[in-house]
Amino acid sequence: MNLPDLPPGIILIVGALLVPLLRGRVRNIYVIALPALAFATVWQMPAEATFSIPLFVGFDNLTLLRVDNLSKAFGYIFTLNAVAAFIYAFGLKDKSQHISALLYVGSALGVVFAGDLITLYVFWELMAVTSTFLILARKTGRASGAAFRYIMVHIIGGLLLLSGILITIQKTGSTGFDTFSEQNIGTWLILLGFLVNAAAPLVSAWLSDAYPEATVTGAVILSAYTTKTAVYTMIRGFPGWEILVLVGCVMTIYGIIYALLENDMRRILAYSIINQVGFMVTGIGIGSALALNGTVAHAFCHIIYKSLLWMSAGAVLHQVGKSKCTDLGGLYKTMPWTLLLGLIGALSISALPLTNGFTSKTLIMQGTANAHLFWPWLVLEIASAGVFLHAGIKFPYFVFFAKDKGLRPPEAPRPMLIGMGILAFLCIFLGVYPQPLYNILPFELSAAG
Repeated sequence: MNLPDLPPGIILIVGALLVPLLRGRVRNIYVIALPALAFATVWQMPAEATFSIPLFVGFDNLTLLRVDNLSKAFGYIFTLNAVAAFIYAFGLKDKSQHISALLYVGSALGVVFAGDLITLYVFWELMAVTSTFLILARKTGRASGAAFRYIMVHIIGGLLLLSGILITIQKTGSTGFDTFSEQNIGTWLILLGFLVNAAAPLVSAWLSDAYPEATVTGAVILSAYTTKTAVYTMIRGFPGWEILVLVGCVMTIYGIIYALLENDMRRILAYSIINQVGFMVTGIGIGSALALNGTVAHAFCHIIYKSLLWMSAGAVLHQVGKSKCTDLGGLYKTMPWTLLLGLIGALSISALPLTNGFTSKTLIMQGTANAHLFWPWLVLEIASAGVFLHAGIKFPYFVFFAKDKGLRPPEAPRPMLIGMGILAFLCIFLGVYPQPLYNILPFELSAAG
């Protein structure tokens, strides 16, 4: 099998098996090299490439690899973010976190490149299991409780998904995963399974409960993949389902309200994920080429600036040991680089012009306007203002500029700053020069846009 024929997620999953045999710097370099190799694999993959294996007589083959512009766009950012995250975590000595993270990211890539519902389900469940260990790795009572609740919710979501898949296969006789044109009990169950991972209203508590209890490295990794694989699967399967416009709008407001009320800096960022995914879900519900491209672009950019924000918060937690905003303040004096890099992430999520957040969010907003959806457009505008209040002002102010509590931690370790620096550069680069991002967007626009 040639490198371009190899499912990129398999590189990370198989590579994780060798981690226990390595130590120290060699292991840290190795875990950076694996997603870098996976990125190169995605880059080389020709469009329409597939790799299938037989299942049973009378059943479709399992398609472990289905390459198109949509899967490649998510493949690029999933692997690129993993490289930055493992550089950030270069000093990590806990090999169990390396193993869990590689398996988790590999499973997310498996979902993105899955060409059938059964393959998707297998990687979906593997993703849920492996991500749980990134929460447990903190080894506190709160983390253990959050991990238990997290896996219980995802078991329920997995059962909904499996039920929908089985009903759909029974109705259609096919395991293929493409756009669902019919609305029936099977497709609705599949959508509900996806919405659990997207942290949709009524099933979102797991995110704000679990992510803040994960390790510093675990939270950075978790923030990027579970919700964005859900976004990918809904783009693939449910574009133009109008109910998603309502769901997405509710998510944007719900996430903002709780983020503004929260005192814990990592829980603020967790609620903010719900808000940002709401923009993406709204774009999926609109279903036009412009809105879907905006959704892909926003998922891409969100992974960059949100990981940067979690890295900044993680650096503070690593150096100070505190995460409540009221316990922090005055850190600009001794952690100026962490402040600067985190501030770039805060400005990006606020969609300030010349940042990647502005590049991507304007596509969704224009897609909403072009669809003549005034109320959703207004909700997204209000939610955008709320993002600036909680992420652009509240997070950096209370952590770095609020009343000095006498804390004098040293600056974050160099690997953390390098990891943050890579993502901060991308925030600015894709804001100033967005053409590389535009070039990988998967949906062709009509003359009317």
